[in-house]
Amino acid sequence: MSLATSTPTPKPPPRSILIVEDDPGQARLIQMSLANIEPPPFACQIAETLADAWAALASKPIDAVLLDLTLPDSSGAPTLEKTHAKYPNFPIVVLTGIDDEKLGLQLVHAGAQDYLPKGQVTPALLARTITYAIERKQTLVEREHLLAELRAALTEVKTLTGLIPICANCKKVRDDQGYWDQVESYISARTTASFSHGICPECAKKLYPGIDLYPDEPKTEPAAHGNA
Repeated sequence: MSLATSTPTPKPPPRSILIVEDDPGQARLIQMSLANIEPPPFACQIAETLADAWAALASKPIDAVLLDLTLPDSSGAPTLEKTHAKYPNFPIVVLTGIDDEKLGLQLVHAGAQDYLPKGQVTPALLARTITYAIERKQTLVEREHLLAELRAALTEVKTLTGLIPICANCKKVRDDQGYWDQVESYISARTTASFSHGICPECAKKLYPGIDLYPDEPKTEPAAHGNA
């Protein structure tokens, strides 16, 4: 009798974190803090200037950014604002030397997922903040994609309210490529509408003369003409 062996669950790859900090000692401290998390879920790289950070974001897979606002080539809130404007899909956690809740809210409104005062950073808090920032950003990006798809669908539907070329005889509709489609095919390709088929009373009389398929339908009386 052979015993079934369970396949070990593969470990997820470490998340790539870009530390943007011009103080080598501070950057090393952050890197060591993340290395002390068990199991180590983070792989860190360091950029000392905003230009180096942008180069890394443009060329390497980055999961989150730890951003110091005071750098040799940029200082203050514009450091965040410029980075978020250029790379809006990256979650950014701002590291600041000032413990100011009002400033923190301003940074979040400017595009940061969160902010941490440097004096209060612990390995567990840092790891948790980064993880939540990544998850929140992924949710926001997915929501934006869904909204974009919805807008595209609504735009496609709205095109049906414009001028639609239709044959006066066979009632086929000409599409954007110049092909003539049945009305059902044309509408089904551009909306979520579905069709059920039947025969109207007028066509029933032409196709099945002598058979009253609509006995409950009101009969149309000829218009009465008064005497002149």
